[in-house]
Amino acid sequence: MPVKIRLARHGAKKRPFYRIVVANSESPRDGRFLETVGTYNPLPDPAEVSIKNERVRYWMDQGAVPTDTVKNILKKEGVFSNPA
Repeated sequence: MPVKIRLARHGAKKRPFYRIVVANSESPRDGRFLETVGTYNPLPDPAEVSIKNERVRYWMDQGAVPTDTVKNILKKEGVFSNPA
């Protein structure tokens, strides 16, 4: 059962808001997930991001793979640059 760190869309039509979640790769996009590790709001400029760095690192150590979009968000937030 491969695990991914990905975005789950919430918010109204034309007003997206995303939760960064750890989920089984076979689960639906907005369906069942294991844990919420952050949020991403693309509407303000710059976009608002909050991440639980220690939980993201924990899940990646357990073998969770971030999607390309989440990987870009994590890089911008500096999750990869400062080792725990």
